[in-house]
Amino acid sequence: MTAPILRRLDDLRAATRPWMRAGERIGVVPTMGALHDGHLSLVAAARATCDRVIVTIFVNPKQFNNAADLANYPRTEQEDARKLARHKVDALWVPDPDQMYPGAFATTVSVAGLTEVMEGAFRPGHFDGVATVVTKLFTQTAATDAFFGEKDFQQLLVVRRMAADLDLGVTVHGCPTIRDIDGLALSSRNLLLSDRARTMAPRLHEEIEAVAEGLRAGGAFPALRADALARLERAGFTGADYLDLRAQDDLAALDAPTRPARLFAAAWLAGVRLIDNIAVR
Repeated sequence: MTAPILRRLDDLRAATRPWMRAGERIGVVPTMGALHDGHLSLVAAARATCDRVIVTIFVNPKQFNNAADLANYPRTEQEDARKLARHKVDALWVPDPDQMYPGAFATTVSVAGLTEVMEGAFRPGHFDGVATVVTKLFTQTAATDAFFGEKDFQQLLVVRRMAADLDLGVTVHGCPTIRDIDGLALSSRNLLLSDRARTMAPRLHEEIEAVAEGLRAGGAFPALRADALARLERAGFTGADYLDLRAQDDLAALDAPTRPARLFAAAWLAGVRLIDNIAVR
């Protein structure tokens, strides 16, 4: 059965009010639509943990610093609703723009520190937009739990920090990255890749895996990084914004995985920006 699509805040609150009175756990899965198996794995995790599940679909203009990127972002609402039908979702929150950002809207939520590197450095204002919209989604849905994928690991840390700092009472769950059979991390942006670029895209994951293997063998990160970037360029990538080794808890830059760490990468392929990250054990 297809879950009701709610577009007005009054309707959403009417739906959640009896769940709150009954003391039920409400899980929210925030998305921008163009759903894939990665999103659906978050829905399954929410279904296994919570009494009620709300999936949100809102292409948030405040987290885009490029107007063309916002315009080109895939929008597939009806297909998304069909994909969710078999997952027993209780509601789809697809707010009209004025329900999220009414005319007099003047508030921004900012998280310091975690947002100043990697995605924050290359996409100014991005995480202010994320933190603002997620704060609103948490309060609008009366969520007790929220589910985010580790593919956007920096975003996951930012949302956890924001929820803790603002005492929102939401448990933020991180769920494993879901990959295609060739290793490419599932992403809505993959829909923008040409057939040829799609065959090349898994090289990003292959190269950060190669760097991780080199680190485990005692190799020096600067040399491993330089070699991986050169191989990506030869494979057809037109530039890398970063390939970083960072601490898993606070994103401090590392020269070696002397504490729990992750490799993070962002690179361009045929005009599409791909991101990925993996743990370094």
